[in-house]
Amino acid sequence: MATPRLYLAGPTVFLPEPEPEFARMKSICRACGVEGVAPLDGQMGLEGLPPGRPLLEAIVRADMALMDSVDGAVFCLDGFRRGPEMDTGTAFEVGYMKALRKPIAGWTRDPRPYPDRVSSFFRDVFGLELAAAAAGATGGTSGLTRDPDGWLVHSEGCIQNAMVHVGIELSGGLVAAAQDWEDAFAAAVRSVAVLLGVGA
Repeated sequence: MATPRLYLAGPTVFLPEPEPEFARMKSICRACGVEGVAPLDGQMGLEGLPPGRPLLEAIVRADMALMDSVDGAVFCLDGFRRGPEMDTGTAFEVGYMKALRKPIAGWTRDPRPYPDRVSSFFRDVFGLELAAAAAGATGGTSGLTRDPDGWLVHSEGCIQNAMVHVGIELSGGLVAAAQDWEDAFAAAVRSVAVLLGVGA
């Protein structure tokens, strides 16, 4: 029986030297009985091409083909570029894998709920506080506060936007949080491995 393969999604690809972190992720995957596959593994032959639309299209096609080929995925839900929101490319990949109905899980080294992340961001960067939110007249009001621009700070009880966090959980996956990223990552990998019939 072939070893199940997991797509390792997240902004690690944007680090100056992503290989050591991907190597550690793959080692953790092996210990859990699965094979980790980094996005860069599907981008061989693109080295040296200039930044621009042709390269970007080649990367997107390669990443989508890799997701088509694997058995499941784990996603980094950390805030990106010092903000509270996760990498939007990774958010797209969550939806893509969900649509493929493959086992997925998320992990983050920031255990704070999403509204707390947003609150800290506005306070630390702009010196601004959130305001209490009244319930809307139509539909559910999924948050208790609004940001200084009036936007609802939603997703109470979630680590990230509920479409990501709850979407992963509705797929049967786990959203793991721990300050040590390896602990959070390993928990996410183990949860997908179990869904794939590996380990317990």
